Amino acid sequence: MKADRQAKIIELISQYDIETQEELALYLKKAGCNVTQATVSRDIRELKLTKAPGRHGKQKYVLMYDELPGLNEKYLRVLREGFVSMDMAQNILVVKTVSGMAMAVAASLDNMHWQEIAGCIAGDDTIMCAVHSVEETVQVMAKIRQIVGG
Repeated sequence: MKADRQAKIIELISQYDIETQEELALYLKKAGCNVTQATVSRDIRELKLTKAPGRHGKQKYVLMYDELPGLNEKYLRVLREGFVSMDMAQNILVVKTVSGMAMAVAASLDNMHWQEIAGCIAGDDTIMCAVHSVEETVQVMAKIRQIVGG
């Protein structure tokens, strides 16, 4: 439930310029999540959301992934170019890549220093990322979706 709600929050903030907790709670209620302001506040803190300039000078919630150390354009480009798809199995994230790109994409993920990822193992076109929890797996998937544009 919590993981689904937090995934919905990430989806909503990527679709809409959401400026306040109250506004986020309204969007969640429209999406079928009955939440309190305290729950929304806790989710924002756990997801490490921050505010950034949106359209028309307003602030909006965004993921802080771009402020993490090691997240430079080289790693982003490798992830974008090599990524094909991903799926989660509890706290294991399985990332499919273009053939021969798994090692490079795994190295990029490792060098992003995301605290949620314990480590990655790569083959030719598949990466297994050990993530600390199911909730954090959802967060990592959302970060990757934002980077690869899907």
